[in-house]
Amino acid sequence: MRKRMFYLWGIGCLVAIAALAWSVTARAGYESAPYKIIESDGNIEIREYPDLVVASTEADFEARGKDGSFMRLFRYISGNNDSDQKIKMTTPVFMEAANAESKGKMGFVMPQEVAETGAPTPKSSDVTLRTRAGGRFAVIQFSGVMDEKKAEAQEVKLREWLTAQGLQCEDTSERAGYDPPFTPGPLRRNEVLIRLEPATVAAAVEAAAETELAE
Repeated sequence: MRKRMFYLWGIGCLVAIAALAWSVTARAGYESAPYKIIESDGNIEIREYPDLVVASTEADFEARGKDGSFMRLFRYISGNNDSDQKIKMTTPVFMEAANAESKGKMGFVMPQEVAETGAPTPKSSDVTLRTRAGGRFAVIQFSGVMDEKKAEAQEVKLREWLTAQGLQCEDTSERAGYDPPFTPGPLRRNEVLIRLEPATVAAAVEAAAETELAE
């Protein structure tokens, strides 16, 4: 009995390792939105993002793409644009929950080469191109199947950390997913991002400069 349990445990470990390796390899096959890590504290980071060109469409966050939002964007990168151009998929898929001022959105980041040469105009009126302004963001990373409840809980943790650090941030947030829908929950990479207020960024840069001079 004990030998059989040990055998099953070993098989389980091998399956888990294989699944993890598959997830990391699959994720590495996509170009990812660039950023610079400014500060790191466990699963929380302060990141500096450049401007990003994003293909965007209205989306219900809770639907997780089943409302047609994912396919509208997928058709755009598959050639449903004025150049009939096929565009490679990237990570992450950015999502914005609806609020009092705007409806929810889903966005695909354009590969750097496409952004530099000019992304083709969507044929569908449901898809638009926009620039996601760069800047500094506080980001918390977590696994599992991301839903509204889990995303909100992570956002609360992130805002509590920001308050403890004395950092000011915007009231709105973004969510980001890095993996296909069939990826097992424990292997998924999810994030909640909150943009820092410009005054906070300026103060942090000034403090860093003063520290460097003192050294």
